[in-house]
Amino acid sequence: MRISQVEIGNFRKLVATRIAFAHEKTVFVGANNSGKTSAMTALSRFFVDSRGFSINDFSLAHWQALNAEGDAWEAALKANKEIPIPNLSNLLPQLDVWLEVGKGEMHYVQKLLPTLDWKSGSLGVRLRYEPDDWSKFQKEYLAARVKAAETTAGAIKAAEGKGEPPQLELWPLTLIDFLDRRVRSFFKVKAYLLDPAKVVEPSNGIAAMQELPAGLEPVDGNPLDGLIQIDEISAQRGFGSPATLRVQREDSGVESRSGRRLSTQLRSYYDNHLDWQDTPELSDIKAIEALDKARKVFDERLSESFGKALKELQKLGYPGISDPKLKIATKLQLQDGLNHASAVQYEIPGATDGSIHRLPEDSNGLGYQNLVSIVFGLMSCRDAWMRVGKASVASIEIKPPPPLHLMLVEEPEAYLHAQVQQVFIKHAYDVLRNDPALGESTAFRTQLVVSTHSSHVAHACDFSALRYFRRLPSSEKRKTPTACVVNLSNVFGKSDQTEKFVTRYLKATHCDLFFADAAIFIEGNAERILVPHFVEELDAFEYLRSCYITWLEIGGSHAHRFKALVEALGLTTLIITDLDAKDPITQKSESPSLGEGQEARNETLRTWTPNKTSVDELIKLSEDAKALVHPNGYAVRAAYQTSTKIKVGAVEEEVLANTFEDALLYRNIAFFKGRVATGLAGRFQEIVDQAISAAELTKLARGEISKGDKAEFALELLYSKDVEKLQVPVYIEHGLLWLIKQLERKEADLAPKTGAT
Repeated sequence: MRISQVEIGNFRKLVATRIAFAHEKTVFVGANNSGKTSAMTALSRFFVDSRGFSINDFSLAHWQALNAEGDAWEAALKANKEIPIPNLSNLLPQLDVWLEVGKGEMHYVQKLLPTLDWKSGSLGVRLRYEPDDWSKFQKEYLAARVKAAETTAGAIKAAEGKGEPPQLELWPLTLIDFLDRRVRSFFKVKAYLLDPAKVVEPSNGIAAMQELPAGLEPVDGNPLDGLIQIDEISAQRGFGSPATLRVQREDSGVESRSGRRLSTQLRSYYDNHLDWQDTPELSDIKAIEALDKARKVFDERLSESFGKALKELQKLGYPGISDPKLKIATKLQLQDGLNHASAVQYEIPGATDGSIHRLPEDSNGLGYQNLVSIVFGLMSCRDAWMRVGKASVASIEIKPPPPLHLMLVEEPEAYLHAQVQQVFIKHAYDVLRNDPALGESTAFRTQLVVSTHSSHVAHACDFSALRYFRRLPSSEKRKTPTACVVNLSNVFGKSDQTEKFVTRYLKATHCDLFFADAAIFIEGNAERILVPHFVEELDAFEYLRSCYITWLEIGGSHAHRFKALVEALGLTTLIITDLDAKDPITQKSESPSLGEGQEARNETLRTWTPNKTSVDELIKLSEDAKALVHPNGYAVRAAYQTSTKIKVGAVEEEVLANTFEDALLYRNIAFFKGRVATGLAGRFQEIVDQAISAAELTKLARGEISKGDKAEFALELLYSKDVEKLQVPVYIEHGLLWLIKQLERKEADLAPKTGAT
């Protein structure tokens, strides 16, 4: 048995979102404010502890509709008409969990069976946060509104003739205002059975959550009880602040443990799994005997030491004849040794003599402490699930382990070194399965769900484990921004060479593509060095410095391989590339020129954007036509060399650049003229002084570029004293200014419209 998917509805910005769960580990990735935390919180609210629900968990997209429903009730009351039956079900937070149940596991899911002849397959349960008593909830709201109106009217009447009437706004102003204070008094999580035959695939990332039949009654109790053990390790929200571990207990519900100290976690682990007090085993006898002997010796020493003080106390008249006498004695327990900061120590070998030095846990770095803390939390949750040690005999009423363990871990990367982040995500699942009863067992399944902002965590996972949270702009239908989830295992369809290339490239470069606001693909070393410099230094690109931009150095012949991934992520992308002309008959590479019938060799320009083959057409294309703008809020644009006018001597002529380097030269002839430099920059100086025409300059420049070291050229320019005088090539400038406009538009689209709250 496993969870195949969940669908989250009306929870914060997740209005209708499907998240497919991988068999073992599922990793949530995405830019800031894309919904990852909302998804983890929804899983925690519905699965772990519903007491945390608040009005802020209700989707902002539905607040107006909720208030309109309350207004309709009140209008009917004032008009002495029949008050409408509450119609809020499609506006309330809900979560659909779909289980894939195998043959022989039917006894676990008897409460969920849709028909008596069901044998195996998919089963669904909807958990919805709704009023326990709809009628009572409606009446209480209307009563509160009536009381507020009467109080306001009375205050205004009392103030008549006494000056300015009071400006009163008494609670509740709206249904949302009422829920803000009273939601926990009326609401609870209820469960409903779903029909597997009515599952519909998402459309453009938006889930189509099935409608429940009218009059459908909720299931008694929690239908997932005994099916899933759900544990949670929350994020560390402040520097050095504790993470919270929530563990399900059969006897006491949800247990929350906070505290960064490992000694605190060890003490809790001891109490639940190792304590011998109630049911000692043969292996505990020696420890009990040693502890008892130590206690007697210590008691004798305490009696001797406190004897004089107690006699002095008796001289004061206490204790009297009828008062109980004071006796100093110990009550030692083994776990008392775990109640202080030095209980957990780190051993440091001596430098020369091999001696061992021990330091308390606080002496180690936060990263190491956090790693050990999280891993120990995973172990504790696993052992609680499998009833390890003393927990297995603590009570004869303890139920057998559920067949499924769902482990939620939020942002484990806090304070962890990059390499440690990769190590953690690679081995976390193994830790959860490290039990003799687990291993490769199919009787007990473990599913790990991790949310992260770390590219190192993401790149240590296979594509099949990644779920990308994508921000969606507001629209006419929904005035507030929402989010959807992309299953990256489906991006490339069946495994092919493109998927292998992209996967290997991302793992090799460790780019942060999954967390960025936009991506810039660049052609080569020189662009990779100088274009970010232009962005950082030139005032025209100041806006980009406040955005999260990821840079990918990849040749134009390969950029098109990322098309499927960029479209799936909905990531605004600028591709800075070369025109790369060729003769259509001989297929030989040529310098670009107009009127020669040349074609572009660049597959990105041919098959992606602007999806043109002719060099003449590409060069004459308008700036707007070089971009593909998608209706759901993102765009992709290619920036490549086009014609530019340069002045050599007294004549101004139009030339075509072939690479970034000659485009840089043509924009900065004055910068290179008379320049003292080495390498390609020095040869540029020579040809600028030597050329007597634009045609000669372009010919000489192409010859020198073919022989020069482009990276060395870029570095020499970058570290020159007058680098601030260097101007960006025109085609790149146009591309960067386009990117700024797209991100400004995107920022405006993702901001809630006026009146949405």
